[in-house]
Amino acid sequence: MTGACLAGLALLAVTGCAVDQQASKREARAEAAYPPTGQLLQVDGRQVHADIRGSGPDLVLLHGASGNSRDFTFDLVERLQDRYRVISFDRPGLGWTDDLGPRTDNPIAQAELLRQAAAQLDVRNPIVLGHSYGGAVAMGWALRDPGDTAAVVLLAGATYPWPGDLGNWYPFITSPVGKAAAVPLITAYAPESRVQDAIAGIFAPNPVPPGYADYVGAGLTLRRDSFINNAQQVDGLKPYVTAMAPRYPRLSMPIEIVHGDRDTTVGLDYHSRRMVQDLPNARLTVLPGVGHMPHHADPAAVVSAIDRAAARAGLR
Repeated sequence: MTGACLAGLALLAVTGCAVDQQASKREARAEAAYPPTGQLLQVDGRQVHADIRGSGPDLVLLHGASGNSRDFTFDLVERLQDRYRVISFDRPGLGWTDDLGPRTDNPIAQAELLRQAAAQLDVRNPIVLGHSYGGAVAMGWALRDPGDTAAVVLLAGATYPWPGDLGNWYPFITSPVGKAAAVPLITAYAPESRVQDAIAGIFAPNPVPPGYADYVGAGLTLRRDSFINNAQQVDGLKPYVTAMAPRYPRLSMPIEIVHGDRDTTVGLDYHSRRMVQDLPNARLTVLPGVGHMPHHADPAAVVSAIDRAAARAGLR
């Protein structure tokens, strides 16, 4: 091996070590800045984070991709805790909940882990709310335990297969090269401005609420393992909802759906309008001018949908 080759290998090793050290520092800072807000449960040897507030009928909240339970505790939970016991979970592989190994991308497996955690909290006959990707997990929860699921509330839920694919980004991130090279660089050096732009893109065309970016803890999602887990979940979702969708008509519990007509992340027609066509027990509220974050853009409409679900289920 030539001296030039040896020097190149040494440079790569030093560079990789520097990136790893910087990534570890940023991960540690994120975890210190955004600690768990609730309880850490142990379920089959895995940690599950649950934020529990209020009293009343049980209401389970399941966040979307790239998120954690802080998305709900920022504002929505305060609007509900006077009349519900609100349990906001971090989904597997995100926030402070451990991943599921090779089953991390399976929304039904995610639902099963969280149902076991809910059983430890003596959750009974809950309303299960899912936002975006969490909508698939909410439907997985209902499919696995329809007899003990009072109602489902979907906020821009990703619940059906969609035409086309999601592009090359997620397959690249989940590839060996992406995991080994791109993700550590993103964790180590992603500028704060890009994080802010990404959050703004998720909320568009609606504004990001003041204080949200500082509260939600995007740095938790930028951790290497969480970043990969999220990409695997998003990239692998379509086959699961393809298999789940034909089973939805078996569900008879009330289903309330809230979806913005300006949502460019989860298509209103492909998901929510299709569900109300397939399920007579599903009711859809379309919010004009609202994008992918209806619980922030119009929280009153979301609270009303939850209250309707509770009333239809005989809980209130």
